[in-house]
Amino acid sequence: MTSIKEQAAISRLMGFLQEWDNATKAARSHILDNFIKANQGKTGPELELEFSQGASLFLARITAWLRLTYMYGTYLDRQLKSIGIFLSAASSLRYLIEFLEVGGVLTLLEILGLNQLKEADKRESIKLLQLVANAGRKYKELICESYGVRAIAEFLAISKSEETQEQVQILLDSLGHGNPKYQNQVYKGLVALLPCTSPKAQQLSLQTLRTMQAIVGPAHPSIVKAVLGVLRSVHLEVQHEGKSHRCTAHP
Repeated sequence: MTSIKEQAAISRLMGFLQEWDNATKAARSHILDNFIKANQGKTGPELELEFSQGASLFLARITAWLRLTYMYGTYLDRQLKSIGIFLSAASSLRYLIEFLEVGGVLTLLEILGLNQLKEADKRESIKLLQLVANAGRKYKELICESYGVRAIAEFLAISKSEETQEQVQILLDSLGHGNPKYQNQVYKGLVALLPCTSPKAQQLSLQTLRTMQAIVGPAHPSIVKAVLGVLRSVHLEVQHEGKSHRCTAHP
């Protein structure tokens, strides 16, 4: 039998969810602001306690709003940061699974390719993809099966922010390790980045290739021409990485 205290908690949760369902976009944004401020760093059990064992109901609403509006960038930063609180919470695998079951990975990858969206929002999307990849091998495989390597590499090539590019490198490095089924796909995606016009992207790609070389074995023939190309770069940092990689690949 439900206690009076439990009934009151359930009533508060239902009231909160009803407030969300009836709220305007601006009001929802305010709700998310408060949620982000109050719940940074909380564990899964702590979030459940906060939402009377109904945190998944709120996550589902945020995710649904994201999927309906992400193409327009409507309060996208708050949506992604709120989802990040769920996905980064300790003991919260259930939230990750719930997010993935409604196409979360595809949504995050699509965000990267939309020209009208802010780079800061795309950086938040990259951070969520990092959380997915860090959950284990099968989640890395899911990203790769969703044509993620191509989408992520293409975004690295056009990104204008070094902070964002470094976050992308972290993601690609994660996808390249502990992912034997797709490690060659990641490797080839990095090689394909070497002729791009962004010196920072070239530098980061070379760094990641160097750490992956021991995993994939002898240097793939496709990399030889690409590394020779970066050795002619006018950017010294790119030349340095190219020489370092050449030494690693050919001791």
